[in-house]
Amino acid sequence: MDGQTKVFHWEEITNKLYQLLRLKTIPIGMKMFPTKEEMEAIPKIRRPNAIHTADQVVAQAARLGWTVGITAEDLVSAQCGVVIGLHPRNEEWLSGREMAGVWFEGERDSAAHQQAMTTVPYGRFEAMAVSPLASGRLNPPDICLIYATPGQMILFINGLQWSQYEKFEWSIVGESSCADSWGRALVTGKPSLSIPCFAERRYGGVLDDELLMALSPEHLVKALAGLEQLSKNGLRYPIPQYGIQMDARSGLEVSYGKKK
Repeated sequence: MDGQTKVFHWEEITNKLYQLLRLKTIPIGMKMFPTKEEMEAIPKIRRPNAIHTADQVVAQAARLGWTVGITAEDLVSAQCGVVIGLHPRNEEWLSGREMAGVWFEGERDSAAHQQAMTTVPYGRFEAMAVSPLASGRLNPPDICLIYATPGQMILFINGLQWSQYEKFEWSIVGESSCADSWGRALVTGKPSLSIPCFAERRYGGVLDDELLMALSPEHLVKALAGLEQLSKNGLRYPIPQYGIQMDARSGLEVSYGKKK
């Protein structure tokens, strides 16, 4: 990132992510657009030729490396559209009736779940696009999406906490956990960790061992700077196994002792 201009060098950023964390899934960006025309002006943008879930659209960027743009008409249900502000949180949606007896015991629980979801306010945007960060086509994206294993993710979080330490506390809405990741990050601007839900894994290709972090470009750069410092201290991924029956003292001196 260059000074106050906020010019991000996405190929360099992505290469550092691969180098420091050995990610298996493509780091991507997501950007909201006030009009469909602005979204469609992105170079090499793809438009769906079928009806999808938002999870599928995100996966086309993260698993296939595509740049994809959508409007509400491309999404299979209001559940997807509400999270990114392309459909209103109206009475029918808030009732959660369709999930009662499936995901929740009754309408009361289902409605409570809907109310708990963090969603982008309706009326600000007409379209959304996702693209690999390295392409630079969404420069800058509103948020970056990083899929990682728990081992990779905890070091990523440690990188975020290297300077200007902050305790992170994340909630879990359960099903529709995209509200915990891209929904919450778009609304709050804060790093947002989620356990991808059934739909993300079934329709979005999320692997069994993956977690999802959504965060602003600025927070991503901060995390990378922290990761580089941790790496200099020997705190790197993959984390080497020390041995569950070994004398721990010499290992702890290296990882937790004060540097001389």
